[in-house]
Amino acid sequence: MSADAAADTKPAAPVEEPILTDVVLTKYKTAADITKRTTDKLIALAVEGAKVIDLCVEGDKLIEAETSKVYNNKKPIPPKGLAFPTCVSVNNVISHFSPLPTDTASASVTLAKGDVVKFQLGAQIDGYASIAAETIVVGASKEDPVTGPKADVIKAAYTAAEAALRTIKIGEKNFAVTEIIADAVKPFEAAPVEGQLSCAQSQNVIDGKKRIIINPAGGGRGDVDVANFEEGDVFGVDVLVSTNKENHPKTGEAQTTVYKKTNTTYLLKLAASRKVFSEIQKKAGAFPFTLRTLEDQSRARMGVQECVQHGLLTPYDVTYDKSGEFVAQFFFTIALTKAGPLRLTHPPSWYSPELVKSEKEPSELIKELNAKPLRPSKKAKKAAKAAEAA
Repeated sequence: MSADAAADTKPAAPVEEPILTDVVLTKYKTAADITKRTTDKLIALAVEGAKVIDLCVEGDKLIEAETSKVYNNKKPIPPKGLAFPTCVSVNNVISHFSPLPTDTASASVTLAKGDVVKFQLGAQIDGYASIAAETIVVGASKEDPVTGPKADVIKAAYTAAEAALRTIKIGEKNFAVTEIIADAVKPFEAAPVEGQLSCAQSQNVIDGKKRIIINPAGGGRGDVDVANFEEGDVFGVDVLVSTNKENHPKTGEAQTTVYKKTNTTYLLKLAASRKVFSEIQKKAGAFPFTLRTLEDQSRARMGVQECVQHGLLTPYDVTYDKSGEFVAQFFFTIALTKAGPLRLTHPPSWYSPELVKSEKEPSELIKELNAKPLRPSKKAKKAAKAAEAA
């Protein structure tokens, strides 16, 4: 082509690369498989008399061991490991219970028959995190299923999570999810846990600016801005439901053990704080970690206080509902691709109608929504296009 011809030729429009490439989605799915296998093993270990701290330690070990086996043929080897440390929260404990051996009371917590147990954990490959949570009841079986308020709250949380999955789609707004979760749990005489956030994710980020809030305090929107779901979005969606319809999460006797580094900089005053933070910088990446990973956990407990005070660390506090109440949780990671929503983490392993016998039923609207496939088939898409053209 001549120089003149080249001058008259408009430059070709740049080809847009997909935000979620096959390579990226494979990393998410590999991490999700590890999260699933770890959760299944923990569920099998969650028997009467099992210590919660042992389950937390085992979960973290399993994720580290499993992630160490994959992506070793890539140069450089990508970072991989925990995306969220194993938390095992029982009955009215809402979330983030992952005790230290030095916390005598918390470390002695054991499971009893009938306990409502929430597992939350996650793995990451190259900074792409697949986090999940599900709820079980210790000792339940098809011959001795869960009934009453425990069954109601677990079924409510499961139903709300499935409805949320089908509401997160390209072009929809985040507050549509807030509303559908509230609608899903109403028939179960339960309520979403107040003020819980679900956040957008990206590489090395699990707390993105685009967010979903459930049960905002005062019935408003909290501090969450209205946002549209877009192609390429990835969300970690946390659905927590309580038997207490007037729930207000509070901290309790269990001390915070899970933290995450921030991008804030500050010159710490105390030598103990500087030593602890230096160890955190070496051992903790972009994801939450527990103080169990640090050498001197007693010193770490003191050192993190100044770090939190000056914004170097974000605490994941252990929160509680009222004694005698029960909280259920389901957490999933979802991606919005051009072909439609893609569930990255696996469906819950334990939940089934044979194990959870609630006499309450969701509304017809929610039943109809949850009966739909998450991603429409090609035949359904063609039919919809034909209907639009007619």
